Parts: sequence; C-alpha cells; structure tokens
Amino acid sequence: MKTVNKRTTKYPIDDIFLKRFSPRALSGEIIYKDELMTLFEAARWAPSASNTQPWRFIYVMRETPEFEKMISLMIPFNKDWCIRASVLVLVVSKNLLKDGKISVSHSFDTGAAWENLALQASMSGFIAHGMAGFNYATAKKEFNVPEDYSVEMMIAIGKPGKVAELPEPLQSRETPSDRKPLEEMVFEGKFPNMV
Repeated sequence: MKTVNKRTTKYPIDDIFLKRFSPRALSGEIIYKDELMTLFEAARWAPSASNTQPWRFIYVMRETPEFEKMISLMIPFNKDWCIRASVLVLVVSKNLLKDGKISVSHSFDTGAAWENLALQASMSGFIAHGMAGFNYATAKKEFNVPEDYSVEMMIAIGKPGKVAELPEPLQSRETPSDRKPLEEMVFEGKFPNMV
C-alpha cells in the first residue's frame, strides 16, 4: 500500500499512475511543436489488435482559427476552462479493418493510445485533460473526418496554470480524484450478480 498525490493504493504500483490526473487550470503558455510531438510519439507506441493502430489525432494550436472552431464545438462548461489550453486535440479512430470488416477494438485501442499520451504529458510536466462534452457530429464534419472513422474524444493540453484563475465552481475540483475499489471492477471466474 502506498499514498502519492493524496491517492492510496491497495497494492504497489508505479508512482506515475498516481501522479497523473486531469486538472483544468491551464496557463495558456505556448507548447512547442517538438514538445507536443513527444506526446504523440508516446501514443504511437500503444498496443493494438493485429497492430492496426486505428487512432488518429487532429490538433489545433492556440490563437488559430482552427482553435476557435474546436472551442465552439464544446459545451459551455468545457469552454470556460479550455480557452486557456495551448493545444486542443480531436481523437478519432478508424472503425474498419483493411478487409472492410468492422473493427471491434478500434475504440479500445485508441483508448490505449490516449493513456500513453496522458502519461507522457504528466511525465513532461504538462496537463492532458480528456473530455466528451462537445458536439461529435459537428466535429466530424468541421474537421473533415472520413465516414469510416469514429470521433472518440477531445483533449486539452497545456502547462499548469493557477487554480485561482479558473471559474469559481471549478476551483474546488482541482484535486486528484479517487477510484472505485478493485472489488467493484475485478472478478474471478464470472461477472457477479450485482444489484
């Protein structure tokens, strides 16, 4: 058992998993392209079924028309804090295999790539905050996503900012969250009868 970043484990794991969390306080400072590409490089090495690597990332830099277009797709809650991101990323995945059959694991594999990116961001001193609060259909259209790709999520990336600069209701949420106990998510032999 260990405690890091106000999070306590039941079994020993590496500190990186406890240090990474998803704050919203971003500074608005520039992230250079080489720094950003390091995050995508980490994502590139994620595992995938049959090595299909279905993930794709469409990124937009702060203070560009494309950044404003991506912000406009968000629900108001996300707009309030994402405006200070350095980079916004639309994550999509190819949902068909080379033979035209549907890939049953494209979203799962893309989630593995997102996790690699998030961990690398944390190790690099950046914030990478994933979100689902945006208009998926409009994102697909506005960012020219082909029909055989699924829009999965958005990511706000930036350098840590001041909590006091967040809208008041968000300030108290700037702390690492806990997780459900293992007993609620790991089962031996079969899925239990849960009420």
